[in-house]
Amino acid sequence: MAETEYDKEHTHPGVGQYVEIGIILAVMTLLEVILFESFDRGFSTQVGIPALIVLTILKFLLVVLWFMHLRFDHKLFRRLFFVGVALALLVFGIVGANFYLGPQPGF
Repeated sequence: MAETEYDKEHTHPGVGQYVEIGIILAVMTLLEVILFESFDRGFSTQVGIPALIVLTILKFLLVVLWFMHLRFDHKLFRRLFFVGVALALLVFGIVGANFYLGPQPGF
């Protein structure tokens, strides 16, 4: 079978790279568990919760880019996906701010 331009541009990683990503995800999960358990021992939640959020976002990106093959898809699909993620985060932030600030007069 002849190799096409698509095949040349879109080479997928081998099993070794997937194993590496799996190990990285496992280590990040272990860090999350250790961080969560440290809250009972007096670790600051003001530092720990943002750290958990960052770890979660990084894990999400690794899974989406590698295991869902978004990294190897057309750039348009990647952009559309991340625009959707940005909008979801914006809505999440607005709802969270509303809960934090409470009802405002005039709304």
